Amino acid sequence: MDTPPILLVEDNPKDVVLIHRAFRKAQITAPVQAVSDGEKAIAYLSGEAPYDDRAQYPLPTLILLDLKLPRRSGTEVLAWLRQQPGLKRIPVVILTTSREEIDVNQSYDLGVNAYMVKPVSFDNLVSILETLNVHWLMLNEKPQIVI
Repeated sequence: MDTPPILLVEDNPKDVVLIHRAFRKAQITAPVQAVSDGEKAIAYLSGEAPYDDRAQYPLPTLILLDLKLPRRSGTEVLAWLRQQPGLKRIPVVILTTSREEIDVNQSYDLGVNAYMVKPVSFDNLVSILETLNVHWLMLNEKPQIVI
């Protein structure tokens, strides 16, 4: 895997399938690694088993993080991530159904890079992913990630 992956943290299997389809339609070639809860996201990012093989599970270039997750919420994952010296620079985009002001504000207080509400329309999801691709994967200068 030469291109660093995007880590998708999403508990709804239907949303995972939909987001994978939207990535393909948007012709985004970066691989997507998906985990289904906050504990797995932290294990992945920490390189803990079963994600301890960095050749198979490299650090992501971008994290798409749902907020309403089992075991640890998206905000708990974000708070943990921003406390990790080697990982805190990884860009995180919240992709959630919540438009609650408290969720938006708390996410920015914890250091999220962008906050997107999942659209109802598949075409709008593709459009969001195209925008994220251009901004975060093509134009954005990547931070140095050192563990």
